[in-house]
Amino acid sequence: MENESPQSMVLGDVEVIRIVEWQGAFAPARGLVPDSGADVWEANEEWLAPDHWEPDGDRAVMALQTWVLRSGGRTVLVDTGVGNGRERPGQPQFHHWQGDFLGGLARAGVHPEDVDVVVNTHLHADHVGWNTSGAEGEWIPTFPNAQYLIPAADDAHFGPDNADGKGRQEDDRLVYQDSVAPVHRAGQSVVWDGTHRIDAHLTLEPAPGHTPGSSVLRLASGADRAVFVGDLLHSPVQVLAPSCNSCFCLDARGAVTSRRRILERAAAERELVVPAHFGGGGVVEVRREGDGFALRQPKW
Repeated sequence: MENESPQSMVLGDVEVIRIVEWQGAFAPARGLVPDSGADVWEANEEWLAPDHWEPDGDRAVMALQTWVLRSGGRTVLVDTGVGNGRERPGQPQFHHWQGDFLGGLARAGVHPEDVDVVVNTHLHADHVGWNTSGAEGEWIPTFPNAQYLIPAADDAHFGPDNADGKGRQEDDRLVYQDSVAPVHRAGQSVVWDGTHRIDAHLTLEPAPGHTPGSSVLRLASGADRAVFVGDLLHSPVQVLAPSCNSCFCLDARGAVTSRRRILERAAAERELVVPAHFGGGGVVEVRREGDGFALRQPKW
């Protein structure tokens, strides 16, 4: 699925708009979630296929998407996709990517100068790419009036101050160079630690493990609740089996701890769970079931 009309919902006083840049089969199911057994996929085939799993090819279905929040009179973007024309030699699926991200925003009535806040839940390539735009290596912030919120632990880990480069790949250096450093140079970044309140409805909180600075964005407005969890979840099987990490998690134990904590609260407080990459409707409801969790995919 590419370039479809944006979907939207209203939670309290906040409008949520989903911008899908791409959606389809992405990777072998147990390549994406290595510790998940075939049994959890097969036992839930009726729920997982076709939006989250292609059984015939045993491939996980995922989306590249951004969430637009209209809150308190401001426009907030949650993550910014891959970005066009980037050097990503270690990630062939993103190398020289060409997508219609800005067209998707325009179809939702959002133009670059309209954006007030950009949230990077973490600093992986597919979450910061459209932070900047440019050609011939001259990268400048795509959203000239926006404040970019960057988790401090990820900025330290992926940035040049990580002198020994431990845990950092060459593509990570390139991502920071073309999609993060230009925002700093432009004076548009806010590097936050602890928690960060955006407005009366939106608050950032740390959820380390996937990366050192992985974060979640909580929405609370009226009786409605949602939590935008970034890459704590790549597949619904991680709700059914929370101890299973994706192949991209840097700290396995920390990721499991954060995932369980976020799911426990989502179930207790009836928060919609909004991952960065779920296919289908992109949003799930989580409920306690015995010692684990069950889930439902609500309709827009």
